[in-house]
Amino acid sequence: MKNVFTILMVLLTMVSFSQSKELEGDVVIEDVKFNDLKISVEVESAEEIESTFKVEDIMEILDDTDKNQKLHFEIICNGDKMSNGVKSSLSYKVEGNTDEIKSFYKSVKKIRKAAINYYKNKE
Repeated sequence: MKNVFTILMVLLTMVSFSQSKELEGDVVIEDVKFNDLKISVEVESAEEIESTFKVEDIMEILDDTDKNQKLHFEIICNGDKMSNGVKSSLSYKVEGNTDEIKSFYKSVKKIRKAAINYYKNKE
């Protein structure tokens, strides 16, 4: 009987201390900011490049960025398997800053065109 009473007291104590207390305070919502934007596209063919993205799509993303942020864009062109069993690949990469958005845009256009030419010349 003594053990039952002890167990009941321990349970009662645990239940009474485990009750949550009401919290008071203000909720602060802040804007999310980022310092670095990296876009990487992996493709298998020229048709996939043309259907996956347009340069204008990239510019829509860049329109939402703040000033003085780093930008990275990369296209990875996957090729055929080589004799050693490893898949060949070629990547084009450009880095820039939102302060020089027009030159970054031109570089993205050149990279996209070069990747398409890579697959067309490969055939």
